[in-house]
Amino acid sequence: MDELEAEIKTLIIEALKLEDLAPDAIDSNEPLFGEGLGLDSIDALELGVALRKRYGIRIESVTEEVKAHFANVRSLAQFIRTQQSTRP
Repeated sequence: MDELEAEIKTLIIEALKLEDLAPDAIDSNEPLFGEGLGLDSIDALELGVALRKRYGIRIESVTEEVKAHFANVRSLAQFIRTQQSTRP
């Protein structure tokens, strides 16, 4: 498993208080919202705050592109890498 993806899975569990879930139980390609992990819009806000605190990413507004980044753990990891590589 990719190290950043593992960190994100742990962050999701800690930030959203999903103590009954192990990081390796989350598939990196599993949808985070709806039919997949079952997160909702409140979870999205909490996760966004946790990601900003941990990785310093900026999300100016919720667009279709941002929603796509939050689709699953793998897309979040790619988004974080992109954000970190474009920082001065």
